[in-house]
Amino acid sequence: MPNIQGVYAREILDSRGLPTIECTLWLDTGGIVLTSVPAGTSVGKYEAHELRDKDPNRMIGMGVLQAVNNINTIIAPQLVGKDPTQQAEIDQLLIALDGTPDKSKLGANAILAVSQAVCKAGALTNNVALYYYIFNKFQLAQELIIPTNIFTVINGGEHGADNLDLQEFQLLPASHISFPDSLSMAVTLYQKLEEVLILKGAIHSVGLVGGFTPNLYSNSDVFDILVETIKSSQYTLAQDLFFGIDAAADEFHSAGKYTLRDRSQPYSSNELIEYYRKIRSLYNVFYVEDPFSDDDLGAWATITEYLGDTTKIVGDSLLVTSQEKVKEAIEKKYCNTLLVKPNQVGTITETIAVISLARQAGWSIVVSHRSGETNDDFIADFAVGVGAEYTKFGPPNRGERTAKYNRLSQIHQEIEMSRQQQAAAPQQAQS
Repeated sequence: MPNIQGVYAREILDSRGLPTIECTLWLDTGGIVLTSVPAGTSVGKYEAHELRDKDPNRMIGMGVLQAVNNINTIIAPQLVGKDPTQQAEIDQLLIALDGTPDKSKLGANAILAVSQAVCKAGALTNNVALYYYIFNKFQLAQELIIPTNIFTVINGGEHGADNLDLQEFQLLPASHISFPDSLSMAVTLYQKLEEVLILKGAIHSVGLVGGFTPNLYSNSDVFDILVETIKSSQYTLAQDLFFGIDAAADEFHSAGKYTLRDRSQPYSSNELIEYYRKIRSLYNVFYVEDPFSDDDLGAWATITEYLGDTTKIVGDSLLVTSQEKVKEAIEKKYCNTLLVKPNQVGTITETIAVISLARQAGWSIVVSHRSGETNDDFIADFAVGVGAEYTKFGPPNRGERTAKYNRLSQIHQEIEMSRQQQAAAPQQAQS
């Protein structure tokens, strides 16, 4: 069995032009894998600690040389000779080497870079595709399928330009639509949306992750623009696709109130629930992510009670891919859908454990990118391998986003070819 011969990390730039970590792992057979980790902009306060240098004279304090050095001098020597297929054992070693509750000693970014590299090396050792390796190893799904993609097309909040309060406005293809057709739909509507914005004289520049950032009067106006866009296409709302939002409500919450430009007075929690109920009814908003502040737990429970039967109530910064947080949310029914970001927790094994916990509760799983992405497509294989119902990789533009969609296209083709070969095998045997 191949063993790890060496691990080496270096600092690279993410899609925001800020530093992140790239990690190379090579085996004693000569096999090499390369991976890189993303970073968030809208970061939950309970996430694992992303280690930054904080040197004001270099990379505006955002350098990751210390985290890189932790890999090269502390972690790497401990992994030499290890079997890369022993993911849980190696991840536990990484956790022990750090020794802190939030991975603040070595850095969750350093730990995840190594954990991802080990996962890729495990697939290489078994000479199988990464998604199949994850599928077979962790057995979280019954079959290999391509998740439904959540396409962000308009950005506001921390991802926008002070144009809107809600962070993301999304298109969700209906579940019966195939991946190739859903990608075609997203590309078509994204391009037509730009045409509609130009026609209306609205700003059509893009935000942090590639969604448009139009200067509209209210958040609700976005849905009218999107409805108009859909009507200009061959698609039908509530038949071919639905709408979703990532409110990122912590960003517009203060002193117990929520401030949206949709009206002059701030919203109470109950009033904001009514706002969400209204857009659910008027605009088929099927997916609502982070609708309230992380500490407004009563409102989370109430909206899940009111809308949970028909709507995905999604925990991101509320849950931060944490077993403890997810257990509490399951028990108290704060939401019904888990957003998964491996860098919120720090290792692949811990991420798998959280997904398993949510799956047992009957929740849906959304595997997500971060705003500071790289061209690494690991997360696409991961989403397929764990059987996620949804992925959230951003709009169908910008290289770091399309890398994930292109990888899903490749996986889709491989799965379809495999099914065709399996279907043809009995016929060939009979002949």
